[in-house]
Amino acid sequence: MMLNNHIPENVQKIHLIAVCGTGMGALACMLKDLGLDITGSDQNVYPPMSTFLTEKGISILKGFSSDHLSEKPDLIIVGNTVSRENPEVIAMMDHSIPCCSMPQAIQHFFGHKKLLLISGTHGKTTTSSLLAWLLTHADQDPSFFIGGIVQNFSSNYRIGQGPFMVIEGDEYDTAFFDKGPKFLHYQPTHVILTSVEFDHADIYRDLDHVKQSFAKLINGLSKKSLLIAYENNENVRELICNCQCRCETYGAASSHWKIQSVQVFPPWTQFDVFYNNRLFYQFKTQLMGTHNLSNILSTIAVAHDLGIEASDIASGLESFKGIKRRQEIRGIENNITVMDDFAHHPTAVYETLCAVKPFYSKGRMIAVFEPRTNSSRRRVFQNVYPKAFQPADIICVRQAPLLEKIPENERFSSRELVDQINANGQNAHYFETTDQIIDFVAHTAHPHDLVIIMSNGGFDNIHERLLHRLKS
Repeated sequence: MMLNNHIPENVQKIHLIAVCGTGMGALACMLKDLGLDITGSDQNVYPPMSTFLTEKGISILKGFSSDHLSEKPDLIIVGNTVSRENPEVIAMMDHSIPCCSMPQAIQHFFGHKKLLLISGTHGKTTTSSLLAWLLTHADQDPSFFIGGIVQNFSSNYRIGQGPFMVIEGDEYDTAFFDKGPKFLHYQPTHVILTSVEFDHADIYRDLDHVKQSFAKLINGLSKKSLLIAYENNENVRELICNCQCRCETYGAASSHWKIQSVQVFPPWTQFDVFYNNRLFYQFKTQLMGTHNLSNILSTIAVAHDLGIEASDIASGLESFKGIKRRQEIRGIENNITVMDDFAHHPTAVYETLCAVKPFYSKGRMIAVFEPRTNSSRRRVFQNVYPKAFQPADIICVRQAPLLEKIPENERFSSRELVDQINANGQNAHYFETTDQIIDFVAHTAHPHDLVIIMSNGGFDNIHERLLHRLKS
């Protein structure tokens, strides 16, 4: 059995193992749009991704079986959730069928474009989506590959005719045969580095291990590449000290790019941008919070370097609709707003709650949290999370799902978090089930309250179910 990890010159028929993931599904569609013959397989074939792929004419095979490779494809793309023991992987290696990872495929099929890579622990999806929209608005017709649905496009991917491609660059590992981060496979002309913190506790030992990956990214950039780095983050400052590429900083008083004179007029935030201590332009946005202003600032820096006029950037920013699952209002019933957000890392939770609070000052903020990621289900942030919920008025914490997959001595305790928050003088509640949370919030929420639901999963369709209860 041998792994044949390369992409042949002539490829027509491609099979994707674990095709129903957000990234793999988008890649399947992009390759289909290039005119290639695409099939895929997955264990969990459910709408909306299954419907989406079927409508694109992509055949989805249920489950994993060596029979799925009976008509030998020219290339197999292996998703990063797929193990060496997968029956299709075993058959692939038995027959020495050429294979690659998702980022290898993106670099191979789309690397002729100028790649604009968005990296960092936080803000990648928002920053990628905004940059893609600013380029589109400025008639650059970009391609993009992003980890969330961009509302302006109703999609997380696009193949444009212009020279640029925006890619959300993930520090998570690449495949079972490549434990390095995905972003090392790309050869970008521009990189945004939003932040560097400890995350992904299932693959990184500690913060230094995370920093090593980002150091490899920075050290691998060509001298002509431009790195836009968030100077307000201590780890980013350390990493960019000796970089050989062009580098501009943003977000700190000493940065090349900075924001001043922030004024909030719901739903708008207005602010002045300075470049090299000179007023660049005045902008306004409907994105909330200082973390989003930083994300915006980084995209302004890249757009400026690409030659886009400040006035075009400003009008593009005003027409940006945001991203699904990022401060997305799912509905309003009886004057109670239900918002969905992807926040799960303690920093993201805190920044998100701080961001939305000024826009809902007439009522209370009820934060509902499901610790679902590999990191949040471990104890690594057990004593950090209590401070993250300080901006909320009422906090509801669900029992972490799938704890049986975590070693017992490493497991996060939702009950302990609630006790810690209450010890700080706040109002927190522990729940074993989603049904219990819905009952509690339906009885507790008042008109003008905001219910912000934070999870990186489906959370048992809590948003729609809660809105239905609030309506009745």
